[in-house]
Amino acid sequence: MSRLSWNEIRVNATKFSEEWKDAKYEKGETQSFYNDFFAVFGVNRRKVASFEEPVKKLHNKQGFIDLFWRKTLLVEHKSAGKNLADAKAQAFEYFVGIKDEDLPRYLLLCDFQNFQLFDLEEQTEVHFPLAELGKHVEDFGFILGIQKRTFRDQAPVNIEASEKMGALHDALYASGYRGHDLERLLVRLLFCLFADDTGIFGEKDIFFDLISDCTHEDGSDLGQWLSQLFDTLNEPETERQATLPERLSAFPYINGALFSERLRTPAFNALMRKRLLEACDFNWDAISPAIFGALFQSVMNKEERRGKGAHYTTERNILKVIEPLFLDELRDELKRTAARKDNGRRSALVALQEKLAGLTFLDPACGCGNFLIIAYRELRELELALLRELHPEGQQVMDVAQLSRCDVTQFYGIEIGEFAARIAEVALWMTDHIANNRLSLAFGQVFNRIPLKAAPHIRHADALETDWSDLLPAAECSYVLGNPPFIGVSLQTTFQREQLRRIVNVQGSGTGLDYVAAWFLKAGEYAQKGNAQIGFVSTNSITQGEQVTPLWRLVFDRYGLEISFAHRTFAWGSDARGVAHVHVVIVGLARREAAPKERRLFSYTDIKSDPLETKHTTLSAYLTDASLLADPHLTITDTNKPINGMPAIKSGTKPTDGGYLIFTSEERDEFLTKEPNASIFMRPFIGADEFINGKQRYILALQSATPSELRVMPYVKERLEQVKQMRASSSKSATQNLANTPTRFECGAIPDRPFLVFPLHTSETRDYIPLAYTAPPVIASNATSVLLDAEKWQLALLTSRIHMAWMRYIGGRIKSDYRYSIGIVYNNFPLPVLDEKAKESLSKHAEEILKARAAFPSSTLADLYDPLTMPPALRKAHSTLDAAVDKLYRTAPFSGDRERVEFLLAAYESLTAPLMAFANAPKKRKRVTLDKI
Repeated sequence: MSRLSWNEIRVNATKFSEEWKDAKYEKGETQSFYNDFFAVFGVNRRKVASFEEPVKKLHNKQGFIDLFWRKTLLVEHKSAGKNLADAKAQAFEYFVGIKDEDLPRYLLLCDFQNFQLFDLEEQTEVHFPLAELGKHVEDFGFILGIQKRTFRDQAPVNIEASEKMGALHDALYASGYRGHDLERLLVRLLFCLFADDTGIFGEKDIFFDLISDCTHEDGSDLGQWLSQLFDTLNEPETERQATLPERLSAFPYINGALFSERLRTPAFNALMRKRLLEACDFNWDAISPAIFGALFQSVMNKEERRGKGAHYTTERNILKVIEPLFLDELRDELKRTAARKDNGRRSALVALQEKLAGLTFLDPACGCGNFLIIAYRELRELELALLRELHPEGQQVMDVAQLSRCDVTQFYGIEIGEFAARIAEVALWMTDHIANNRLSLAFGQVFNRIPLKAAPHIRHADALETDWSDLLPAAECSYVLGNPPFIGVSLQTTFQREQLRRIVNVQGSGTGLDYVAAWFLKAGEYAQKGNAQIGFVSTNSITQGEQVTPLWRLVFDRYGLEISFAHRTFAWGSDARGVAHVHVVIVGLARREAAPKERRLFSYTDIKSDPLETKHTTLSAYLTDASLLADPHLTITDTNKPINGMPAIKSGTKPTDGGYLIFTSEERDEFLTKEPNASIFMRPFIGADEFINGKQRYILALQSATPSELRVMPYVKERLEQVKQMRASSSKSATQNLANTPTRFECGAIPDRPFLVFPLHTSETRDYIPLAYTAPPVIASNATSVLLDAEKWQLALLTSRIHMAWMRYIGGRIKSDYRYSIGIVYNNFPLPVLDEKAKESLSKHAEEILKARAAFPSSTLADLYDPLTMPPALRKAHSTLDAAVDKLYRTAPFSGDRERVEFLLAAYESLTAPLMAFANAPKKRKRVTLDKI
């Protein structure tokens, strides 16, 4: 069915207004009025809406809706001059009796001469007289499937759409219809569902009517009807058989290869047909095409999500990548160009449109296309704003189809999953249709790019095994962007680890990096061949801890890239079922010679807040200002010994016992009942959890036990045998070698005097890592580190805010929790210049902290350092210490933790410069102190 242009609709509306200008009486003329009203838009009212729809109102009273279009429109009509406020109240009484799934989005009140149209979802309304209908026909675009829509992250409609497709998938899968055919079928059905509600098929609900009216309730012939439909959609109207059923011939030719492949005909049953009808019954015009990534994820199981590193994304977070990457700059350029008053304004706008049409975008891990979809949507929005400047007030000087120069051919993607790759294609076409609808509304003609001619370039392949230049030559690429897989080191397959090692291409390196690093390095190699800018999401592990040095030395030195913008750690949201919990950074990269003079940094006061933007001349790998550094590419090297003059810290005990020597309090009591002689060897055993939360565990420490003592403890010997067998059966040779000495722990310190305990992992919510003294017989596990003979001034420095900041920015994380690294954090922490007076002062501050803790003997460290329950006296003691330590570094106060770390990085550079400069020189070196910075 050919659709009327907006200009034709406006002409019809003017005629309608003239013909009905004298109408006054409600009952006699209402039905004719609305039959003619729908005809203005070229729509047969009988096919979509009914008159006098019965419904139960409040108090179970019977009512009749003047006109009702389920899910879409409710009309309450009155005679001319009647109060429309009363009509509105009456209309809302009807809503009580309407099924939830049938509730309309729009409410129209009319008295022949006045219209009041309410969009109940967007909460907007328009009022106008009959004579002005021609000016407001676009407000009724929903009659043609053209919606004015504001898409929202995590909107219930998006989640519900995901569940509908998940239910349909599950029903088909359970029947045995699986694999490639199922994936292709679902993609086609997704397109049909969207096309049915948005006007791509012309008549609204034509697909729904075909399924509901033409197929048997038992579903037995549904597969055949779908196969015929797919053939029809793949065939030009001029080449179709004359005998094709009218229900099928009414569908337009789609093209785009979407329906070209023959699929195995699915055998539906009644349940499967029901699931499809439920999906048809859903308002697909309400979803954002970007949600199709989440639709895909909703039919993946958790193991697949983890194995592929898939984390699907909210639109808000995608914008955090594309706005600083290219969109903000283009918006500013349009604003400047539009503001010009000279004769060159129009030619400059035309040139800018040519620039927009010439941009190309590559997502080398595109999944279901979320990043490409939002980038295309925003590009078209920018072009539409530009076209409005070129053609003010909607004046049209050419066919609207010729106005837009941007299309989906500018977008390229690589995706390892075939199903996701095909969804990306379809979703980009859908985005194109929505953009064309918006162009139509602005310039007065219906622009429907069917049959599909322009197609996005989505390649089904492994991006790490593909030459990206084969898809899009590097010299022709403008931007590389996306959300590559986040797979951690321990979760990589052997094949993935080998891929990473090959791409890193450094002797003995590669396995210590997260999988996402491969995309950064491959993008760097690609950018060297052209001038593409890069914007990637990554786990924050690449900007903290052990991975920083091996990755960023390659990014900076091998590929000559600079960080052009970055978002520091924040929580990454998802629209998918089973929301992914992950904390990320965003990093933008550009070739050194093309990097912007101002580098944008977005920082978060907490991982869920809105960011604060700052601008810098250069940024470090730790996503801090690097202007204080002689080498802005400085990274912290993991070292075995402290370079700061502090005593060595040691790892706690690693028993490697299979748990056979470790006991809870209850298990300990039960065991000693049977083996009382073991009591002298049963010692308190603390890891980070026990240390912070006051829990009790015990371990059999038998290193000092004599053979005669062990001989008379049969239950102890039984445990030792179990340890021996566990070690012997290990796949690690080092563990196997310990099998013959089961009374020995694998490694770590067992202190014989008081020591300071460092929990290796602590919650991100704490302002301070809880450090505390303890003493034998306590044994600390390898979930802690220990410092023997720690002086109080050392405790003060290590629990100070500046040290906490160093740990947060430089140390690694486990999920969102902080990980205290000896080699990265402790051994490299730059100390201030300390004399005896400073040490004495620090010791007194430490005593105040210990005193404040001691006032709450029944409280655990978790209680004391919970931000909500931390005692005021303890907080004050810490604040006083923090100020004192800051002053030891410099007299001017720090503005925040990031500035503290920027200062410390410069101190570290000064501290290590002589070591690096004279690494091979056999001469005595002087330590560089902070007062020289």
